[in-house]
Amino acid sequence: MSTLPVTLSDIQTAAAAIQGAVIHTPTRHSRTLSGIAGCEIWLKFENRQFTASFKERGALNFLLSLDDAARGRGVAAMSAGNHAQGVAYHAGRLGIPAVIVMPLSTPFTKVKHTRDFGAEVILQGHDLSQANDAARAIAAARNLTFIHPYDDAKVIAGQGTAALEMLEDAPQLDTLVVPVGGGGLISGVAIAAKGIKPAIRIFGVQTDLYPAMAQARHGVPQKPPALAISQTISPSQTIAEGIAVKQPGALTTAIVQALVTDILLVSEPQIEHALAMILEIEKSVIEGAAAAGFAAVLANPGLFQGHNVGIVMSGGNIDMRLLSNVILRELTREGRIMTLEVAIADRPGALAQVAALVGAAGGNILEVSHNRMMMGISARSATLALVIEARDAEHGAEIRARLIEGGFPLV
Repeated sequence: MSTLPVTLSDIQTAAAAIQGAVIHTPTRHSRTLSGIAGCEIWLKFENRQFTASFKERGALNFLLSLDDAARGRGVAAMSAGNHAQGVAYHAGRLGIPAVIVMPLSTPFTKVKHTRDFGAEVILQGHDLSQANDAARAIAAARNLTFIHPYDDAKVIAGQGTAALEMLEDAPQLDTLVVPVGGGGLISGVAIAAKGIKPAIRIFGVQTDLYPAMAQARHGVPQKPPALAISQTISPSQTIAEGIAVKQPGALTTAIVQALVTDILLVSEPQIEHALAMILEIEKSVIEGAAAAGFAAVLANPGLFQGHNVGIVMSGGNIDMRLLSNVILRELTREGRIMTLEVAIADRPGALAQVAALVGAAGGNILEVSHNRMMMGISARSATLALVIEARDAEHGAEIRARLIEGGFPLV
């Protein structure tokens, strides 16, 4: 570990520097999630930072390293949101001017919060690579100090303080699971955790739309598998835009190669499912990237069974419209919301009969609409589209059976 650009001592120094300005977030055991996953689950709630993300740690550690002249000139950064908010908040708190370049696809809530913290926000580029080019050009033109979101020793050291807290609060942990974009968080976490417990296992997690670090870890040419389907992948196509990075850092890749056990890939539905479970069970709002860790544990039970697993829930900055979509999609997957079409006679009272049958079965009708233009049925008939709330898939099957028995066949 002595050849790596960041040491355990660097992370301990960062922890002392940022203490009091960054929240020591809780690491808590989840009995319910542990039972579901078949291992002991401990969650690190980085969504409870003031800016709702771990990114504050590295941003503040970097800002505190600047001399007075650099502070006076200001800083520039590029980010899909969380790094932007961390830089903007702490730069504003320290009186340092900040310019943040964000991709055009950045969720509105992250743009708004970054501006609210006092930074100048420039929306430019379709991905982080293009935003990076723009931010560096602005930094050069205005003589600002550029703060990289992940490939910087001070940033990595700051992110590693999360692992110090996890092992202080839950020293029994033998496995850590960390979401990976550019690799700053997992690099810091791996150095800190391995420095304290050399035998601890470190797993990174990426969405399969953005597997750059996984490919680097396994020596695979960095070409996303989804490229065969779409040549224009953008962060807006993943719920985990916080880890939608096409090119990992040079420093972080070296650290991952040296210290990380493996990088696991998860699908978009798996991330959505994990996010919804944490929301419902832990009553905690997290963003897609933060759900990737638990998604990976659920998807790979053989890797984690019997272990004490710490999962870094990296942030909570999710757009409310996206969150509502995730909830509705999950309810649909679970059979708790279903869409049915039934054939009815086009006469008074038919709708009331259907509603009575659904109600008697314990279902709740959320939406209803008639269609009298359906071809292939009698002109005296119509179809009735229903969106129905059920307790679970089994209850949904009972409602469907009750409708059929009542003389209303499903279309």
